[in-house]
Amino acid sequence: MEKMEGGEEDATEKGLLLVNDEEINANTTPLLFFSTFIIVSASFTYGAAMGYTADTMHSIMTDLDLSLAQFSLFGSLSTFGGMFGAVFSAKAAATFGYKMTLWLADIFCVSGWLAIALAKDIIWLDMGRVLVGIGVGLVSYIPVYVAEITPKHVRGAFTFSNQLLQNFGIAIVYYFGNFVSWRTLALIGSIPCWIQVIGLFFIPESPRWLAKNGRDKEVEAVLQKLRGPNYDIVPEACEIKISVEASKQRSNISIRSLFRKKYAHQLTIGIGLMVLQQLCGSAGIGGYGTTIFNHAGFPSRIGMMVLSFIVVPKSFMGLLLVDRWGRRPLLMASASGLCLSCITLAVAFGVKDDPELGKITPILCFIGILSFTMMFAIGMGALPWIIMSEIFPMDIKVLAGSLVTITNWFTGWIANYCFNFMFFWSQTGTFIISAAVCGGTVVFTWWLVPETRGLTLEEIQLSFGNI
Repeated sequence: MEKMEGGEEDATEKGLLLVNDEEINANTTPLLFFSTFIIVSASFTYGAAMGYTADTMHSIMTDLDLSLAQFSLFGSLSTFGGMFGAVFSAKAAATFGYKMTLWLADIFCVSGWLAIALAKDIIWLDMGRVLVGIGVGLVSYIPVYVAEITPKHVRGAFTFSNQLLQNFGIAIVYYFGNFVSWRTLALIGSIPCWIQVIGLFFIPESPRWLAKNGRDKEVEAVLQKLRGPNYDIVPEACEIKISVEASKQRSNISIRSLFRKKYAHQLTIGIGLMVLQQLCGSAGIGGYGTTIFNHAGFPSRIGMMVLSFIVVPKSFMGLLLVDRWGRRPLLMASASGLCLSCITLAVAFGVKDDPELGKITPILCFIGILSFTMMFAIGMGALPWIIMSEIFPMDIKVLAGSLVTITNWFTGWIANYCFNFMFFWSQTGTFIISAAVCGGTVVFTWWLVPETRGLTLEEIQLSFGNI
């Protein structure tokens, strides 16, 4: 009897190894690459919205006769609108599917950019910014879409492409902001939305969403297209269906039950990383780079030009490292680099008024912003979203995803609106606070965040004890 049990265990182990080997050998098909590109193309608009205020502050304030408070409000309204988009992002994706949700987001984004480009007064300007915010709030849930269509051995890299396109959007507005008007820059921000509107007709829906809605035949057909004709999709399809059925049995989840002890670990990770991402200084440095350069005495045009060239290549580094190093080491390395960058900026402005040491303020400021941008691009920018897309089980993914995304946008709104006032209050103090947050991120990650590299979404839930 013992011998038979041992034989069954060996057979099971061999079966698991076979499934894992098949997963590792899954083809990254042209359709998978194309689908990912179309899905994350709206992230370009996300990045363009984040970086839009960096080069346009002076020209918009001059053309429309705005005060600092009015422009700060305008800059923060994208994150304010993002909160409203985030409220419905996960629910819309669960109800109507990811593709329909992205089409809806494109309508908001295009309408918003056109309103900004044609604005004659502060009302139209602010309305456009809110509409763009709602659109990118809906878009902010798309890492989950990418995570659900990719095999586990490349899931991190493909999901990281969301950050890559965000940084590409940032780079474009940083670069062209030196040469074109703020109205033309708004029109540039809308271009990827048109690409996505057309491309969505040619890509499949998420297999997990199809399984959740009882469309089992389509699950296998979509998986076969995504994995290639020679790949055995039966084990993966069965795993998805079992996971979805288990989630349906626990589908009566309310907001109150979301805070039960069994979900506390995942919820703490998701909310914690989103808050830390927004408070680390990214809102201020990303959105008001020109202002910081000008106050440090460094030529802002040169500074923004250099940043536009460096942000995308550094994102490629993150894309290559996320499935080699793993999420935890890369996140801690990124947060450590951000901490040192903020300390550099604090020192730069701390010695600004010294007759001798003040001479190094411009170069220290440039080094601090450059290193901050690079370190944010390789980890802290994307990894909270990647981890969020992986750690929540299907039965709470909609509620938890919405809560985490709303937290991100609300914190971003506060950080974005307050930055100008904090910066004029104390430039050194502002960056000391950011450095402390970045240091806290390292401790938070080391203490609470698990490694998810190389695990299927279902295996991650097993590690949390949720299946």
